[in-house]
Amino acid sequence: MSYAIYIGKNHSRTGHAWLGGYGDEPSSHWLEIVPRASHPAGATIEVGVGPDADMPGVRTSIPQVPQTARHMRVSYSYYKGVPAPITNGGVNEHGVAVRDVWSSSRAELVAMTPKDQTGPNYSDLARIVLERARTAREAVDICAALIADHGESTYGGNSHLFADAGEAWVMIQFAGGQGLWVAERLGPDSIRASRPGYVLEVPVETPGHPDFLWSPNLVGFAQEMGWYSGGPFDANAIYGDGKGRWEGVRWIEAEMTARAARPERIGLEDMTWAVRTERLTGDTAGYGQVVPLLDAPDPAFRMMWHSPTGALAAPFSPVFLGQGVVPPEFGPHRYLTVGEAHRFMDMRKADEADTISIVPQYAEALPSVFQESKRLLYLMQCLGEPALRRVTAVFAARES
Repeated sequence: MSYAIYIGKNHSRTGHAWLGGYGDEPSSHWLEIVPRASHPAGATIEVGVGPDADMPGVRTSIPQVPQTARHMRVSYSYYKGVPAPITNGGVNEHGVAVRDVWSSSRAELVAMTPKDQTGPNYSDLARIVLERARTAREAVDICAALIADHGESTYGGNSHLFADAGEAWVMIQFAGGQGLWVAERLGPDSIRASRPGYVLEVPVETPGHPDFLWSPNLVGFAQEMGWYSGGPFDANAIYGDGKGRWEGVRWIEAEMTARAARPERIGLEDMTWAVRTERLTGDTAGYGQVVPLLDAPDPAFRMMWHSPTGALAAPFSPVFLGQGVVPPEFGPHRYLTVGEAHRFMDMRKADEADTISIVPQYAEALPSVFQESKRLLYLMQCLGEPALRRVTAVFAARES
């Protein structure tokens, strides 16, 4: 039940757009800053899912580009058998921000997905966009080209929300192995939540529409399957779960619309509230993230507000793309990291397969902010509403 919320710049107190959200995965989460990198001719990257995934497939290699962008992202260690580390959200040096949010496809598409599916999975697409995209629109083009050339490895349907300083795009990738996708543009007047990601009516009778993009087979395949015979083309009703805007989406969009109507409009405290509110956030949230979508004069000043676990139990801290390192307390630890239960920190076991922890000893000797925040969350759950109000008030004061 991941979550994204986009606020167009015309609703912002400070004149720039916002992107916030979190990922719903119970495994460990950690923050990374990945430097810009050059890659030799012929370099490749491995993508997709393996036979152990909930929806299995075959891992394949695809070409790497000559240079990848500096970016920061949140990674985690498990979701439905997708190979780790898994990327959920972040922002790159060009100011392109990414969020992953589930978007269930209709049951027939899930059932027809090949057991040997190939191509990038949802995490691969997010990571590749952070590495390559210079605009939100280019992010859609990159994903569309990868799906057309290599396929897409699904876990049952997914969405991304790509955003830059000027606009955002919601892109839905449908299950089924048919390369089906659709994308909708969000502009300066938009307020949009994904929980799950959705696109409703698509103007398929208007090719080249400035606010919509879709795969070449989007209409034809629906007609072949008997799911569409003319009239309005509701992508969610035809290819998705058919539920439209979920109750939580309607609620948070209405709340943010009301806040945008105030003279002061929407600021940081409204965005942190939208990611922290207990109506949408709980133990399932692995972290929190709020990105101000700015035209930064220097990529080093690009930043995001990061909460190391669900923001009910941790404050947001500013993280700048130009900083040299991530404090090890915010990096990977063994707590809830898949595979660590059978690994040692003792290098005497290094000659045996898969027996040494992927976490450095110096990092494990320090506290994990992810784990400490989880401890606070469970204490608040035991103590009830008064503790929640007291703790989140302290966090909000620190962030202001």
